[in-house]
Amino acid sequence: MKLNAQLTRRERDITELLAWGASKKEVANHLFISERTVENHTRNIYEKTGCSKVNELSAWWFCFRFRIPLSLSPLGRKIVAVVVLATYIFGATNDLAYHQRVRVSSPRIAYRSMRFTRKNNNDSKTFVA
Repeated sequence: MKLNAQLTRRERDITELLAWGASKKEVANHLFISERTVENHTRNIYEKTGCSKVNELSAWWFCFRFRIPLSLSPLGRKIVAVVVLATYIFGATNDLAYHQRVRVSSPRIAYRSMRFTRKNNNDSKTFVA
């Protein structure tokens, strides 16, 4: 695959729609062009990018669009995965207390106790649903 392929604006539009899983007929309907035109553009796109299947074209488009290097080594992939996982775990454990909820036997009991404490704390402001 060639990451530095120069596509026209229309070819980029068609590539994006194909990368997101649209069929050639859906692309033609969405862009108001004939299916034959989409097939011609697709053939040119495959030739310019060096892809032979729509799956390869989808991978090429996402790498091109989000500037992901195609030659990322397996070690580099593992390092990126570990960093993302560590970031997720650290962020999740950092906010763990925020996400924990107190379990009560019945929501009605919790509602009553909340109403009772509000009534005792502020006589003028009672909590009524």
